[in-house]
Amino acid sequence: MPTLRTALVGALLWAAAMGASALVNLLLDNWVTPGKISTVSLLFAGGGALAFPVGLFAARLVSLARGPEVAFAAAFVGLAAATIGVTAGLYALQYRSYYAEWHAPVFTLTWGFQLVFTMAVASYQFVVLGIRLYFPLGFVALFAAGLWFARHRR
Repeated sequence: MPTLRTALVGALLWAAAMGASALVNLLLDNWVTPGKISTVSLLFAGGGALAFPVGLFAARLVSLARGPEVAFAAAFVGLAAATIGVTAGLYALQYRSYYAEWHAPVFTLTWGFQLVFTMAVASYQFVVLGIRLYFPLGFVALFAAGLWFARHRR
């Protein structure tokens, strides 16, 4: 298990990197709504903060008693998958909350189908439109985190 200090400091740094990556991309795309820019940047930062301990745990689990190359790859894949997955989940929850007013009453069969398909569509939409906000800064941060993990995984 990662130490509490590593998880907290890493989560804060990872959140800052992911939020900055989204912010820079949105500013370069000339979004004209500052409120939307801050919302999306905070969504990416929140996803990064929640994903870091999960990705770190997965990387440590996969790289036990293996070389630094495996540790780097485990951190790279673990952090990437956790960050994209958690951020997509947060986006899907926000997306679902918007459409909830038009859905069937809670805990009915129709509501269940609407929940599943709305979350699936939102996740797909995030993968298609949101992943680009991780490049290039998020990718650089991912590479740096992989190198850090390969050197300091004990």
